[in-house]
Amino acid sequence: MTPKQAIQRYLRTGDADHWFPAWPGDVIAAGERGWNEMAGALVAEVQKRTVGRPPPCDLPELDLPAFTRRKVAPMVGGLFRLSEQETVLAVLERSVVFLVPDTIEQVIRGQNWPRSAWDLANIFLGSLGAKLLSRNAPSVVGMSEERTCYVSMEYFATRQRFADFVVHEAAHVFHNCKRLTVGLPETRTKEWLLDIAFQKREIFAHACEAYSRILEFGTTAAQRRVLLEELAAGPMPCDETVSGDEYLDILREAAAARNGWKRILARCAPPKRAPRQERLA
Repeated sequence: MTPKQAIQRYLRTGDADHWFPAWPGDVIAAGERGWNEMAGALVAEVQKRTVGRPPPCDLPELDLPAFTRRKVAPMVGGLFRLSEQETVLAVLERSVVFLVPDTIEQVIRGQNWPRSAWDLANIFLGSLGAKLLSRNAPSVVGMSEERTCYVSMEYFATRQRFADFVVHEAAHVFHNCKRLTVGLPETRTKEWLLDIAFQKREIFAHACEAYSRILEFGTTAAQRRVLLEELAAGPMPCDETVSGDEYLDILREAAAARNGWKRILARCAPPKRAPRQERLA
């Protein structure tokens, strides 16, 4: 396969050999040159497909760390002990990146994984109503990579009452980020910021997203019940890994609790391990 063929395949599918064998030189030289050329081609293709397309709405000028902190503070306050909250907030307030025309090239070129860059390019294309790179491209409005949350411009245009992509993506950071990397103590049972079952990660993020909006609109238990029924009457998350019935059940339990965040976490935690002596019996 030639470099040109490798680039064409990458643009069509997002697939790339991480050793970049189509390029000459040793592993390091081929990798640097291969990714530079692939990223450049991806940027050029995105620019070609979006030329003349305005953003989906007027983009506000934000103090992004302050905005993010305000959005995620209730969730952090409900899920972490007081002594840990400031550390977690300091991580999250710097975690959000909006995919806008002024930053998309930098975002693409800054990715460690070609597939991540391709997915982010498609999120950006979708936000502008441009043709995606593939029919199989992800039709999503956000993506988390380790401690970074990438959010589509559609955040500012959505009319979905219970949507908050910033909270959704921030919730994924909890299972992507280890405690030691942010300066929190690690124990035998606490390696990640939060212990969330792999198969429950999406429903956890969706539930946190919706619950944050319920709390934002409803200051009393009665108001929250009304909001929950309004949510239940609308569309469920467009995610095949999320059961609508389970999602609503988690939210009903959360809305009725004193600390609904803890109820969401408990419903999405891995099964408890049996004591060692029982496992050895």
